[in-house]
Amino acid sequence: MTLPVFVVDAESLQADVVELSGDEGRHAVVVKRIRPGERVMLTDAVGSGAECVVRSVSKASLVAEVVARREELPAPPRLVVVQAIPKGDHAERAVDLLTEVGVDEIVPWVSTRTIVSWSGERGDKALARWRATARAAAKQSRRLRFSVVAPLHTTEQVVARVQDAALAIALHETADTSLTAHDTPVEGEVVLVVGPEGGLTDTELSAFAAAGARVARLGPTVLRSSSAGAVAAAVISSRTTRWHQGTTPR
Repeated sequence: MTLPVFVVDAESLQADVVELSGDEGRHAVVVKRIRPGERVMLTDAVGSGAECVVRSVSKASLVAEVVARREELPAPPRLVVVQAIPKGDHAERAVDLLTEVGVDEIVPWVSTRTIVSWSGERGDKALARWRATARAAAKQSRRLRFSVVAPLHTTEQVVARVQDAALAIALHETADTSLTAHDTPVEGEVVLVVGPEGGLTDTELSAFAAAGARVARLGPTVLRSSSAGAVAAAVISSRTTRWHQGTTPR
């Protein structure tokens, strides 16, 4: 059975005895009911981890002793999903699935047909929810290197990401070729662009294609915007060494 994961700052992680307090400590003791003698995995969320034995607990914190150190190295190629903002709880579903399959970066995007508005304080709160969802999903899936949720992107900014990618693919149901028809690079950055429920516009498709993106479909069925990115990311991961890598002792 894999160990529950909790986040600490990088400096604390370097010590031989670590105190887990604050929200993470409270979650460990009150929600997970971790007790002395049990093992936990602590991480800085950017690749370093420490397997620990819990020595003592209080009302909202615990003290654990490091027994082994782990490292989750970056898995090439770097995988980025540009996600047009879905409406309602589909947004958190998309972030959750993308994080669980191991995406390196999630880029929220305001497409032409995006219905949800992320302006002002509302946008700040929405971005915070995406980041909190990604953090929770990374812990649930036992990752030591968490997905990064980028700031909100415009179409122009997405085009720039496409231009810099080793491979960029815009997913569209009417494409002539499937995702698997395109060779996947062994390094660099792969960018997958997922449109909203209403689909990408011809103008967006033309802009992405002019920047070097391929247009591809996933298969014979049409997936929701909230699940298409995760399925595409899984296809890419299965065609590279991304899913062959794990944590290593250090």
